[in-house]
Amino acid sequence: MRLSQKRAAALLQAFKRRRILVVGDLMLDRFVYGSVSRISPEAPVPVVRVEKETSMPGGASNVACNIRSLGGQAAVAGLLGKDPSGVELRWLLTHSQVDVECAMMFAGANTIVKERIIAERQQVVRVDFERGAVWTERQREKFLALLAIELDKADGVVLEDYGKGAITQPVVDLVLKIAQSRNIPVGLDPKDGHDLNFKGITLATPNRKEAFAIAGLPDPGARENPLSDKALQRVGQILLEKWECQNLAITLGPQGMYLVSPGRKPRHAPTRAREVFDVIGAGDTVIATSVTALASGATFAESAELANIAAGVVVGKLGTATCTPQELLNHMRNPKS
Repeated sequence: MRLSQKRAAALLQAFKRRRILVVGDLMLDRFVYGSVSRISPEAPVPVVRVEKETSMPGGASNVACNIRSLGGQAAVAGLLGKDPSGVELRWLLTHSQVDVECAMMFAGANTIVKERIIAERQQVVRVDFERGAVWTERQREKFLALLAIELDKADGVVLEDYGKGAITQPVVDLVLKIAQSRNIPVGLDPKDGHDLNFKGITLATPNRKEAFAIAGLPDPGARENPLSDKALQRVGQILLEKWECQNLAITLGPQGMYLVSPGRKPRHAPTRAREVFDVIGAGDTVIATSVTALASGATFAESAELANIAAGVVVGKLGTATCTPQELLNHMRNPKS
């Protein structure tokens, strides 16, 4: 299908009335920008002369910021450490008008930080600061109680699983139970190697690597036409059955998205990117746009088309990025400029 600009504008207008809860692993993304003019005498590595440093919400936090940037209302549910990074991330989210009432902070945990060193628009290295936290039974109970309150206020839910501890089976069970009772959509951005029971979700958006890993099949490599990719078709059917989901959108990078729904022929949505500078956060944009669109009355095809366009805007930016309604509509009006 081809989404009209008028319909896209109407859906984006409806985003303003929708509150989406993002449940998952909250992270802080740090970026160190600089230039390289020499190789270190200590080891065969470049020396980066630092010129600028910035911090942005990452992981599940970035999904919430994408929802806000698109005009929707957003809240997060997850774990933060009582440390400077946790305080900074909470401030950044609050400054972005994301509700952080269910972002639990407690001592003994370290806020996850991913620091990227970038020189001449190229990522040189990424440094991850993370230490698995052990939740006490009391903390888990408190989190589930807060989560239930937030779910009652939500028009849609995103389960953003990075496998860092926020997404557990009790969390998933509570989300699905309340969401199904209230008839609101639940989207899943899964993590391969973290096998939980997600049966009954509305939408899943794994990338190709994650899809093959979760399906337990080797990836023979992409075909030029995704609709003639027999291995991809097999993976799509396996995941539909595994999750009993209503819709599946496998993101394929430069090839766009492979769309599958029970009882329908697979569809292919070609990429809408003009130029690719950085793919960081593109998956976050896809799930944020898709679930907010579904909560706003879009069909699966319409939500996928909107997400494809938004992702096309985001990959044209450097670093963890978001897309505004105006940027999305401009991208539709001028697809080649």
